[in-house]
Order: sequence, then structure tokens, then C-alpha cells
Amino acid sequence: MSKLTNLTPSIRLSIKNPNSESGSVFGRGIADLCLGVREKGSLNAAAKSIGMAYSKAWRIIKETEAALEIQLLNRDGAHGSSLTDEGNKLLDSYLEIAKRVQEAAEKEFHRLVD
Repeated sequence: MSKLTNLTPSIRLSIKNPNSESGSVFGRGIADLCLGVREKGSLNAAAKSIGMAYSKAWRIIKETEAALEIQLLNRDGAHGSSLTDEGNKLLDSYLEIAKRVQEAAEKEFHRLVD
């Protein structure tokens, strides 16, 4: 049995606006922030849960929103944040695509190395 069968591929998905000159994309980090907002109801709580400063999370959200030309979060000041309808749809789509691509990559990798 080959030692290669113990390995697994790791796929990094990102979603970008091809018309944007910004390097900002919707990737795993922003997805984690959005998941945190969905679960905790606050960008501050989401940032803390992944060990990120609120100011950095805020900057990343704003840069990504500008690059994608969509609003990801509804902000309600001291009352927290929630994902917009587009933010929810983008997050759900990202998570499903990432899952499917990861599963396909693992299957193909093991087919090739076995």
C-alpha cells in the first residue's frame, strides 16, 4: 500500500468579482466571519471567536463588500449584525461548492494514487 493513500488534497475556493480591481475575494476567512455573524449575531463576537480583532474583521468585510459590489451584513449598531439575503445566499453557495469540490478532489486523488 502506497503512503500516498494516507494523504488528502486541500482545496481553497474563492469567489471574486472579475470586474473588480481589488484583490479582495470571498474565501474561507470571510466565510468564517459570516458564519460567526450568522451564529452569534455580531461581527465583534464572530471576530473574537476566530481570534481576530474587530477592526480587522470590519476592514475585511468592507473591502470584500466593495470588491464584490454587494452588502454582506446588515449592521444594527450596538444590537449586532446579521447577514443580508445576498450574504446568506453567497455564504450557503460558497459552503456547498467548497464541500462538493473537496469531495470530488478527494475521490479523484485517491483514484489516481491507488
